[in-house]
Amino acid sequence: MIIYSAMPLELIFQNDSPESYENTEVQLNGLTMLVQPCGVNEARIVRLISPNPYDYMNPSYAPGQKIYFRPQFGEGAGNP
Repeated sequence: MIIYSAMPLELIFQNDSPESYENTEVQLNGLTMLVQPCGVNEARIVRLISPNPYDYMNPSYAPGQKIYFRPQFGEGAGNP
């Protein structure tokens, strides 16, 4: 299928599902990754960002895997 349009493709192929969240860059276990939130304290890995090629061999950090975490608050945020 070929579409000829003056409209941006983002408007034509926009996803209106409730799972269309913004991707967020997080650090977990010393690794930086791009994740898509999919619940409270839960996210799905979209992309791993690392200069170490051995990090990409770990199946725990493969795209599509879910990670679970607890939010960390910055210093002075009233953390008990």
